[in-house]
Amino acid sequence: MARIILLLIVALLSFLLTYIYLIRAPKSFLDLPNERSSHLIPTPRGGGVAIVISFYSALFYSYVTGQIENKLFFALIPGIGIAIVGFYDDYRTLSATNRLGAQFLFSILALFFLNGFNGFFGDNLNWLWSIAALFGFVWFINLFNFLDGSDGYASMEAISISLTLWFFTGTNLLLLLAFSVGGFLFWNWPKAKIFMGDAGSTTLGFIIVVFGIHFHNNDLFNFSYWLILTSLFWFDATYTLIHRIINHEKLSQAHKNHIYQRAIRGGHSHLTVMISGFAINIILFIICFLIIKNIISLITGLLITIAILWVIMKYVDYKFAYDNQKGQKKLLNSD
Repeated sequence: MARIILLLIVALLSFLLTYIYLIRAPKSFLDLPNERSSHLIPTPRGGGVAIVISFYSALFYSYVTGQIENKLFFALIPGIGIAIVGFYDDYRTLSATNRLGAQFLFSILALFFLNGFNGFFGDNLNWLWSIAALFGFVWFINLFNFLDGSDGYASMEAISISLTLWFFTGTNLLLLLAFSVGGFLFWNWPKAKIFMGDAGSTTLGFIIVVFGIHFHNNDLFNFSYWLILTSLFWFDATYTLIHRIINHEKLSQAHKNHIYQRAIRGGHSHLTVMISGFAINIILFIICFLIIKNIISLITGLLITIAILWVIMKYVDYKFAYDNQKGQKKLLNSD
């Protein structure tokens, strides 16, 4: 009963903080439509601070009451720095150098408290795996931000991953994360009244990676399974990045070529995209379940995951034209 009450308190806190931010946010925090946007109406951004405050309040409570181990607690703390940098970026755009520098710094701190990343092939190469994990850390932080461009989409992903990880590991802190995002999702549901902004999306990306590495290092949940669970986002971001490199596009230029963006541009609603993403996550959960229950092998599960996402990506390529950035100033869709 106490756990249920705590979950409801966290969700209510997130709900109320988001509402207060919504009615109090200054005009400087309005997200004005641009060539990368999937909306036409100026909408407050930065509302993800409600998620951050709610989750980290629950985190400190869990630490004080002895419900979380020190290593995980201190590894999650640098996420506050990620949130501060993200919130400032929502207010006044930071240069890529400063933003990435801060993200690398806080990721290094997290990896330090996690004792690095154990990797997959024994202990001898852990130093190399930890370096790879650092770059993966920063990549996932940013790709979670890249994929936060449709109403409710990033919220749905964070809740899906959190609940799935909780199902497999029994870590109650993940339920608190899911309920923190859930309170915000009420206002972020299509048509969204508020966006989480960098403050929320980058911090969620950070938190999810911390959990993934922590579970892997402690033999609670193999990182290969984590890659399957989060593949909807990283596959889209990586696939699109490679596509842009092949097309010799300027990577710093805003675009609308992520899979979800092209689906919206092609006429699908934000709600349809969000539900479709949730359905894909259910399939990814089933794949992980089958692997863990030894019904299929890890290699088979990975191949099935890649095949499913590849088919989806190629279908979108066929159905919704790729924009090579010519004439992108014209917005082709609305909320």
